[in-house]
Amino acid sequence: MSKQTILYIEDNEYNRKIVRQLVGRTSYRLIEAIDGESGVALAQQELPNLILMDVQLPKMSGLDATRVLKADPRTGHIPIIVITSFALSGDREKASAAGANSYLAKPYSPRELLALVREFLPES
Repeated sequence: MSKQTILYIEDNEYNRKIVRQLVGRTSYRLIEAIDGESGVALAQQELPNLILMDVQLPKMSGLDATRVLKADPRTGHIPIIVITSFALSGDREKASAAGANSYLAKPYSPRELLALVREFLPES
């Protein structure tokens, strides 16, 4: 049985490293993209089981990328967790309106992120 795949779309290397280490201790497979455009392309190519989407991304915002992926019949079913450091009033609603399935504000604990991932992808 193949591993469940998580796509992490995040431009900050430090944040990717933390999630890479966290996911490395699980049964999930992690793939990464550093901007919204390449994240959309990778999602359409790989069809991951879950997407972790930063909001502030180069080339295409995370909310715009979420809208594109949710409108695509090939990727519309994939759960997307939007992660943002801009946890301002109304951000959760904007993420939901873009089609995100869940929302997580930075800073978050690794345990909190992993619990949220497991809500969508129980480990086998």
